[in-house]
Amino acid sequence: MYGKAFAPEYQGALTTLSVNSSLDDVLAAGTERLRAAEQAGEHVEAARSGLAVAEAHRRLGQVREADRAWKASYRAARDAGDVAAMAWALWSGGTLARQRGAFRLARRLLGLAADLGEQGGDIVVRGYSLAGLAETGRIQGDYEAVGRLHEQLLAEARRRGEARHTVWALEGIAQMHRNSGAHDTAYALFEEAARIAEGAEDRRGHAWALRGLADIVSARDGDTERALGLLTEAEESCRAMNLSGALAYNHKMRGNVLYRAGRYPEARQLYTQALGEFRAMGEPRGEALSRLGLTKSLARLGRDRTETAAELAELARELERIGLRHAREMVARAQNELGVETAAPATATQTPTSTPAEAQAQAPVSTPAEAPTSTPAEAPAPTTRVSGERAAVTR
Repeated sequence: MYGKAFAPEYQGALTTLSVNSSLDDVLAAGTERLRAAEQAGEHVEAARSGLAVAEAHRRLGQVREADRAWKASYRAARDAGDVAAMAWALWSGGTLARQRGAFRLARRLLGLAADLGEQGGDIVVRGYSLAGLAETGRIQGDYEAVGRLHEQLLAEARRRGEARHTVWALEGIAQMHRNSGAHDTAYALFEEAARIAEGAEDRRGHAWALRGLADIVSARDGDTERALGLLTEAEESCRAMNLSGALAYNHKMRGNVLYRAGRYPEARQLYTQALGEFRAMGEPRGEALSRLGLTKSLARLGRDRTETAAELAELARELERIGLRHAREMVARAQNELGVETAAPATATQTPTSTPAEAQAQAPVSTPAEAPTSTPAEAPAPTTRVSGERAAVTR
């Protein structure tokens, strides 16, 4: 039913790259081809190869380089009049914005990408962009708004037999079930995702599915050793492809497994490692979750209750600013679990209109030296509609 997974973000002369290519190899090949295209004045090829460069930098956690690369790809696509390539560049920029915790900007760029993908007749970038909108809402904990969109995208991916996108959708839906307490349903979905990814030779998707399975095996079954074994298998793929972000989340999950098993010194070590990795790549969500795990581990190891309470209160305020609803609920549960005073939730006047990460990410969009001279606000008007879910996602 499903063919071999492919990477549609590797375009132009780079279509020979595999979905499992090392990111270092992708960056080297993409940079070489980009330079050649720029020298030859080939705007279309510059846009396409620049996309691969942007994605390699993003997945390696090189935020500034990724930011410059997707904007350069957009400019080249605009100069060539290639609407689909413009959509892919905006998809990359929106994905980077989400990674940086700039959720409003992510929704804006991904929404424009979906619209341009439809106008340019590229159903793949349209699907990837709508998936990005769905994932943004899911990460923020807005399950009611994006649950139906996840299901719709899963159905579309199944109809097309597109393994990689099917795996993504299954994992997203599984994570929502996991976070809602439906462990058995989540396990079945992660298991299906792992099976499809393995058959399609999608090592990245397989690694994420194994991480999901390890989480449930640990939380539901209390099977620490099996969970650690699944994470070790996933880590091998992360290291082979140099997936910095996936590896950091793997380490954070290993900390979760060890914490649940009462192995607090080991959990502290893994959370500390993951925290450093997330900070290095400017990933605020992973950083916050690692801080939470580290705080809980230190509390179990005898840290002063006042210090623990202060750390959790500060973390709660930070998550309010970022807009991570589910993670904020996790902090509240930790406060209850550890018996420390629960901080009052931030008021509307305390919450800024944008997070620091969002302000930092959004400012360069209107900077003539780096951004498209036609900013996203000047791009063609949005037209895409998806059964009502779109409005819910982008509000």
